[in-house]
Amino acid sequence: MRLAESVSALDTDDGTVLLHERSGKFYQLNSTGSEVLSRLLGGERLPDVVGALAERTGAGREKVHRDVAELVDRLHGAGLVTP
Repeated sequence: MRLAESVSALDTDDGTVLLHERSGKFYQLNSTGSEVLSRLLGGERLPDVVGALAERTGAGREKVHRDVAELVDRLHGAGLVTP
């Protein structure tokens, strides 16, 4: 996964802000969403990201998987990332 060409990212104290330059829209990721995006952009596979988050948070793998998959779907749907 990588950021779309028209997307800029800025890490903040609270997470990450994404700017879709073509639409002019800003998107805010909290610290967990920022971690997920960073890991996926760094080349980690989805199951590995899910496992790490589930272990760190103590949440069930199934719930973490649903939440991470939903985030990825939203990022794709907004045109912020490409496979």
